[in-house]
Amino acid sequence: MLFVFASRRAAPLLVAAAGVFLLTSSHAHAQWWKRAPVDFEECADAAEKAPTKAEKTSALADCNAKFAGRRKAGGGYTYYDFLQDRTFDIAGPNPTPDEQKKIDESYTAYLADQRRSNEAAHATARQQREQQEQQVQQLQQVALRTEVERVPVPVERPKALRQKGTPCTKGSFSCEWPRLSESLNDIKKLFSPTPSKPAKKG
Repeated sequence: MLFVFASRRAAPLLVAAAGVFLLTSSHAHAQWWKRAPVDFEECADAAEKAPTKAEKTSALADCNAKFAGRRKAGGGYTYYDFLQDRTFDIAGPNPTPDEQKKIDESYTAYLADQRRSNEAAHATARQQREQQEQQVQQLQQVALRTEVERVPVPVERPKALRQKGTPCTKGSFSCEWPRLSESLNDIKKLFSPTPSKPAKKG
């Protein structure tokens, strides 16, 4: 009888103590009854409520690390692969192993395409370089030919003047030159008279 009486008196005290304990500890650990965010968007919304900028930045970095996908407006998620600069549709907030395998296979194909594209670009550049070299060689050959053509060819010496006694064609230089030179000598004599001889002394 005494035990029942004592327990009835202690019950309200125990309930009051438990309530105080729950109120103080629930304020310190208020997150224990909340569910974890299901995707990046929920996580980012929670991060925005952080009291300081540093805590907000840290919380957003955690969200990025936890969730690779981003929610689409029409439902489902999309995953952006920066290595391929391409997005992939995925079922949940993170790619499943099958989805990740498809993304990796797509990346392998992307690398093969890039390699082929680079090889084609190198081949085109090499071909253009060879064509330019051929054009330069052709221009150099044309320039050399032009220079060779410009070199003066030695002129043949005039043949000896007409020999005496051979018939002369009227108006030809070889026939007219002797007459001209005689006329010139005559003219010179007119303008330069011979000096008079001194008179002999008797």
